[in-house]
Amino acid sequence: MSVLNRLRDYPHIIEVAYQLTERVFQSLHPFFKRIGYERADRLLRLPEKLGKGAVFNCQMCGQCTLHFTGMTCPMGCPKNLRNGPCGGVRAGGFCEVDASMKCVWVEAFERSQKMKVYGDDIYQIQPPLNQQNVGRSAFINIAFLKHAEMPEAWQTQTGLHHE
Repeated sequence: MSVLNRLRDYPHIIEVAYQLTERVFQSLHPFFKRIGYERADRLLRLPEKLGKGAVFNCQMCGQCTLHFTGMTCPMGCPKNLRNGPCGGVRAGGFCEVDASMKCVWVEAFERSQKMKVYGDDIYQIQPPLNQQNVGRSAFINIAFLKHAEMPEAWQTQTGLHHE
């Protein structure tokens, strides 16, 4: 078993790294704002795809919900469900569509129970996948969602809104 596969079984470690990453990207907001949102997005796509792909099997949906899903990417679900299992989980927790894989949502729930900060976030309902964000950097969204000065054009284009 690879180191990355073993790391997935310790979501609290990933949770701490996620919190640190979130803070770093929020602090980089002024830089991203200066160079432009589109350019920042293009700069971050490949590193994000490589890093998150290796650790989480990230599908680059642009709307990362890892901290809501036990540090498990819900886009690994063959049905792309963002709010829990489809109801067809097989015996032993295996996927109804692909019997060779464990249900993403069974893994997400099990891992969420090991998390100290975001563990209860799995119970929050997530909005449906916004297809306009597929392929975009979720790191950019992390940086900008905390800042009211996100341009209206970016909010409209990505479907993201500052709260």
